[in-house]
Amino acid sequence: MRMYPDTLLHIDGAWRPAASGRTIAVINPATEERIGTVAHADRSDLDAALAAVARGFTVWRKTSAYERSAIMRKAASLLRERAGEIARLMTLEQGKPLAEARGETMAAADTIEWFAEEARRAYGRIVPSRAVGVTQLVTREPVGPVAAFTPWNFPINQVVRKVSAALAAGCSIIVKAPEETPASPAELIRAFVDAGIPAGVVNLVYGVPAEISEYLIPHPVIAKISFTGSTPVGKHLAGLAGQHMKRATMELGGHAPAIVFDDADVDRAVAVLAGSKFRNAGQVCVSPTRFLVQSGVHDRFVEGFVAAAKAVKVGDGLAEGTTMGPLANERRIPAMEALIQDALQKGAKLATGGKRIGNKGYFFEPTVLTDVPTEARAMNEEPFGPLALVSRFSDADQAIAEANRLPFGLASYAFTESAATADRLADEIQAGMLTVNHNGLALPEVPFGGIKDSGHGSEGGTEAMEAYLNTKFVTRRGR
Repeated sequence: MRMYPDTLLHIDGAWRPAASGRTIAVINPATEERIGTVAHADRSDLDAALAAVARGFTVWRKTSAYERSAIMRKAASLLRERAGEIARLMTLEQGKPLAEARGETMAAADTIEWFAEEARRAYGRIVPSRAVGVTQLVTREPVGPVAAFTPWNFPINQVVRKVSAALAAGCSIIVKAPEETPASPAELIRAFVDAGIPAGVVNLVYGVPAEISEYLIPHPVIAKISFTGSTPVGKHLAGLAGQHMKRATMELGGHAPAIVFDDADVDRAVAVLAGSKFRNAGQVCVSPTRFLVQSGVHDRFVEGFVAAAKAVKVGDGLAEGTTMGPLANERRIPAMEALIQDALQKGAKLATGGKRIGNKGYFFEPTVLTDVPTEARAMNEEPFGPLALVSRFSDADQAIAEANRLPFGLASYAFTESAATADRLADEIQAGMLTVNHNGLALPEVPFGGIKDSGHGSEGGTEAMEAYLNTKFVTRRGR
């Protein structure tokens, strides 16, 4: 088994160090030890990637959908074969339990396969004409080279959606992957390369995020951007893209409400929501955060949820039995502590957790706060950690008002046995996604995206292809 590798750039079909030789240290969040390095791209590396992605586009756009699909399916197969080793790398650099890392890798293969099939179904159409002898065609063309920017919480998942949609549509791409978790996304790119992707079609760089984004986005070679990350950064990048008339997909922050009604199956609600909350240590954009529980089942839900939180086994993601790893970086610890302290000072009650675990590694207790007032920072800022905020509500009007109070609109959850209540939530909850009585989010075949300050566009379902395709209308009159 390989040790953790030093990660290189991938430009124009070759793995290479940065032209300057600069590197960035990679830290294991479970041990706080340096485990490797990643190449630090400078302007000359970006220029090389831009030249490559332009050449790659001229080749890939002329590659048939059938051939694109075949290469993508081979990449998915390679990813599955290598899933065990890739998962180990991801756990070393990101911290999540090995089972979660393997699950993310295997799910990425499913995503590639699904988009490989969509590559063969990007249909146009014929529009019936008003005049004899006139043909009206609507065709779909790849928009052009793409620049994609991805975060550290899901090192492969966040990359694979963007790469797969772009490749299926016939676009080439430059991926700026996360410097904190570089090796696992590099292995994803390696699967595409080894599957036979032509040189220049897929390129991979690392470096200073702001420097790379502010150089790539305005560059005339780049036709579209896709970004996953925080709302403030996303707004800045969307504004930059808008200045240059670049199409942009934005998957930004969330603050998901989870509404549990009196008629809900409380045991199911506890099991599903606790699993969703503490997955990846709560570092998930669609993580349930504001738990709105109706008065009749509030105490029972809190009792069950606190028990579930206490049952979480926190530890090194490589250790047997670990169900929650460390937070991904050092700065998450004081961020969590500040949010919890602020909520307690404003009247919230600590039901369990609330503290860092030990003094080595970025481990934090699964935390549940109850009676959290709306003015608490945590009720208004995305915690992005293992923090559940429980509040009581009396009727549906109150729950819906609180669910819609924030400017975020990514994911939402609800548990009720009433079809009428579920229908009302589907109509009134302001979010890009609503899952009722289970967690049905983020499958390759369903839409994935938000509204309001949570962004725009989809990274799942047939909708994901739209942002990578131009629509062209051609009308022709015969003799």
